[in-house]
This record gives sequence, structure tokens and C-alpha cells, in this order.
Amino acid sequence: MTKARLLRLSVVLVSIFMILLIIVYWDNVGTAHFYLHTSFSRPHSPGAIPGITAGEDWEALPDVDEFLAKLLSSSLRQNNSVPRKTEQLLVQGSNKPVVSNLEENVRGYDWSTHKDRNSLDQEKLQVERQRTLREFCANSSFTFPTKERSFDDIPNYELNHLIVDDRHGIIYCYVPKVACTNWKRVMIVLSESLLDQGVPYRNPLDIPREHVHNTSTHLTFNKFWRRYGKFSRHLMKIKLKKYTKFLFVRDPFVRLISAFRSKFELENEEFYRRFAVPMLKLYSNHTNLPTSVSEAFGAGLKVSFSDFIQYLLDPRTEKMTPFNEHWRQVYRLCHPCQIDYDFIGKLETLDEDAAYLLQLLKVDRLLRFPPSYRNRTASSWEDNWFAKIPLAWRQQLYKLYEADFVLFGYPKPENLLKD
Repeated sequence: MTKARLLRLSVVLVSIFMILLIIVYWDNVGTAHFYLHTSFSRPHSPGAIPGITAGEDWEALPDVDEFLAKLLSSSLRQNNSVPRKTEQLLVQGSNKPVVSNLEENVRGYDWSTHKDRNSLDQEKLQVERQRTLREFCANSSFTFPTKERSFDDIPNYELNHLIVDDRHGIIYCYVPKVACTNWKRVMIVLSESLLDQGVPYRNPLDIPREHVHNTSTHLTFNKFWRRYGKFSRHLMKIKLKKYTKFLFVRDPFVRLISAFRSKFELENEEFYRRFAVPMLKLYSNHTNLPTSVSEAFGAGLKVSFSDFIQYLLDPRTEKMTPFNEHWRQVYRLCHPCQIDYDFIGKLETLDEDAAYLLQLLKVDRLLRFPPSYRNRTASSWEDNWFAKIPLAWRQQLYKLYEADFVLFGYPKPENLLKD
């Protein structure tokens, strides 16, 4: 009887082990192997950023986490680099990638060379940005919505901006209007998640914009539930611990100007129907509006920047639907007080930051970050754009985006907040 029980117990344990093994390794979009090309932890000194190796001791984890972590580490040891043959295929010979998309040609790129900052300066810059973020996340006197919740408290649908590349062990939180189109292109090339005539894209700029923003192209954290079920959070935590996590941010007010220009000064059917029509009705007292954006533009019916600011400040807005991702605060998109980011880039220093990050990731031989746009919205435009916005509105708007200013080290725009 005892032998029978032991046999049944053995069968159950083996079955559980196999199920867990399948859950960890099975990936139906080509990420069955967990490559960790590089990973680095928080800097402990102004020197070089230390690396995390697959075999290093992790902090105390629950039993399931520990088991999955061991499986992940085993795979990482077997696949700790990209094969040289693939690397050679990915390297582009031209210094200027071919721009095949019409919109990219129209917008134009800055092909001028930029002198890279000294790597030591970049290291110090990262230390300072991360220190600022950690200090304000830990400062109990500085509060904002959702600050105190834990990672487990974040709803699954709020994790859809975390893009995962298992081949190189990278997690990128994308922020719209902060070079996210080109960073998504980079992630597609690295993860080889999109094919062109059966071959993975090698050049980021070859990837059409409509494919870049197709959600099925990217493996994001909110998709983990469909893949891994109840083990989703365990795997998220393990990858957040082991993978390199980065995001890029931008002056919050300039980001709003850029979002307005992109979505309401250009003909955009989706944004016209979802946002422009309600704004024109609520704040400009228009009725019987055209059903298409081309008709509206032809009749001179456009959302003003003042309408847009009123919409953001209107308490009814969030009650009807959460902020669209193009103007949602970064702390709500990327959860910087719950996720320990290894690298914080800024659009204001995009060229230098991007080059340095690709070096740290050890993928700079595989690709180059696409060059920046010539017509990038400038910080110096703030005074002109906000000149006709009432002072009280500007002050309310700052409070709405204050956390993004403070957490990422952007100075308070005093010139806009005083008479």
C-alpha cells in the first residue's frame, strides 16, 4: 500500500514538473529560448554599471518563483549570447538606413553627426537620474496617485506598455511621443518578432509604421496571463529582476504640445471621432459636426490647444475614460516607483542616450538607433503655446503632471506658473 502511494506521489510530482517546464519554455511567437545577452543592476558607485550573471544569488523568492528562476537561469547559461552568424547578418553596411516609408520621408531625419558624450559622463548621468527617481519614490512627503501600491496591485491592463525581448533579456516601457516608434522598431529587430518575406527585419527603418504599432507584434506583460496563467506574476517578477529595463521620458509640457500637434493638427480620423468631436461640442459649443475629419478641416473646424487643455483638466474626462496613452502621465504608463529601471533616457539627449544604451546592451554591432527627426518639438516653444492659456489652468495642469516633472528631474516651469 505504501509503495502504491509513493508511486502515485511520484507520478503527480513528475506531472507537475513537466507542466511547469512547458509553461516556462513554451512560447508561441518565437521566444521559446530565454536569451540574456546582458543585464545590469542598479549602480552601487559612479563607476561602471555592474552586471548580473545568471548564476548569481537572487533575493529571497517564494518557492514557485525560486523554481521558475532556476529553470530560467539554466536556459540563460545555455543561451548567453546571439550566434555570431546572426550578428553578422544584422550589421548594416550603410551609415544611412534606407527610408522606405512615405511618412518618414515627409517628416525628415537629421543625418548630421553627433559627438558622443564621454562614457563616464553618461554613467554619472544615469546614476543621477536613478538617484532622483529613487529618492522621490521613497519620499513620503511627495505623493501622487498609485505611488504607494505594490507591483502586484497593478492591474494587468496597465502593464501593456512593457515590451519584452527574451532573446537579449530586455524590457522596454514605451511612452508615446518619446521616440517610441523607433524604439519599438529596435525591439522588433532584436526580438526577431516580425518577418519580411520569411526573414526577420534587420534595419529598424525598413519596418512600416502600421506594423510597428500593431499590438500583436510585441510581447507585452499584459499578454502573460494568456500564456502562463497563474504563474504570470511570478515570471514577470523574475524577468524584472534579471532583464535590463529601460524607458525614455520627455519634458511633460512639451510632450503634451507634441501630442496635440500630432493628433489634432493633422488629419486623424480616429482621434477626430473619439476626442475632437467631444471637445468641440463641450468647449467650443459646436453642434452638428461633420462625420469625417477631412470635412471638418475643410470647414475650419479644428480643436484648439485651449480646448485640449480644458479636456485634460475636466474632471469628467477620467470618469468617462482613462487618459489616452499619448497624454497619459509616464508614472501611469511605466510605474517607475514599482519597477526598478536600469536605464532612464531622455528625448532631450536622445542621440547620446540611445548610443550609450545600445552599447550597454551589447547590441550596438547589430543595429543603429534611427536618427532623430529634424522637426522635433522644442522646449523653447512652451511660452508661445501656453501664452493664451489662463494662469489658473497652467497651474492646474502642472499639478496634474507634477509627478512626471519631479520623478524624472525636469525643472518646474516657473515662467509659466507665475504672472
